[in-house]
Amino acid sequence: MRYLETVSRWVSAAAICLAASFVPTGTASAAEPIQAPAPKPEMTEGCPGLIAARPPRLMPAAFQRTALNPDQVRLTYIGHSTFLIESPRLVRIATDYNDYVRPTIVPDIVTMNHAHSTHYTERPDPGIKYVLRGWADGEAPARYDLTVQDVRVRNVPTNIRSWATGGTERHGNSIFIFEIGALCIAHLGHLHHTLTQQQLNEIGRIDVVLVPVDGSYTLDLDGMMEVLTALKAQLVIPMHYFSSFTLDRFLARAATNWDVEKNDVPSVVVSKATLPAKPKVLVLPGH
Repeated sequence: MRYLETVSRWVSAAAICLAASFVPTGTASAAEPIQAPAPKPEMTEGCPGLIAARPPRLMPAAFQRTALNPDQVRLTYIGHSTFLIESPRLVRIATDYNDYVRPTIVPDIVTMNHAHSTHYTERPDPGIKYVLRGWADGEAPARYDLTVQDVRVRNVPTNIRSWATGGTERHGNSIFIFEIGALCIAHLGHLHHTLTQQQLNEIGRIDVVLVPVDGSYTLDLDGMMEVLTALKAQLVIPMHYFSSFTLDRFLARAATNWDVEKNDVPSVVVSKATLPAKPKVLVLPGH
């Protein structure tokens, strides 16, 4: 009898421990939360709020294996102003997503700008979870601060020329900033003017900048050089250059300030550790 009582107590204790350790998984939200905007950083600070600097979230074992190391980002130039950006947890972003130039996969996040139809679409793929339109809704500028797994996306609005009126479309463009793997990557969109100190402060320090270099439809070369000098990014990747002539004109100007390198393939894996010691322009093939 004493033996049975002892066994019964062991079984009861084990059942209590098992019940205490069980956490239901069906109540978690499938969508990642949109976080409140962070305070605007000064240019002397690093890019604020980096996801990689935060304590890692627990993830199911099936989702822990990725093609990238935790500090890496893959950038693939699709063409025009569209890049595919991939995070270590395989969150995929397409910039200036449109009907003409698209990645072959359906991204999780797309950003768009309003200058031309080659920078946005009214018919995004229904499989895209987050569609971020970078232009004003009425008088109010578009504002985003979105966190999806190991990616944070935020924006800084800028004005553009109005092709219809010849005047200014206020807040018609957004500089989108992607914080991934200890890196801050800025996509300048269809930038038409140099940046104010307030805009530079809001952008913060940038590691990689994706820059339109056509010199006519977007900002002229003098103005774009001023912007790049102010941003102080270690890696500059050209886009929106239409032809080798347009690209070479930008590279000749850039070579007076930075090293220039041409990649053989349209993809590059970047990390904080592999950023060049001296600022560099890296050309990914395609336009």
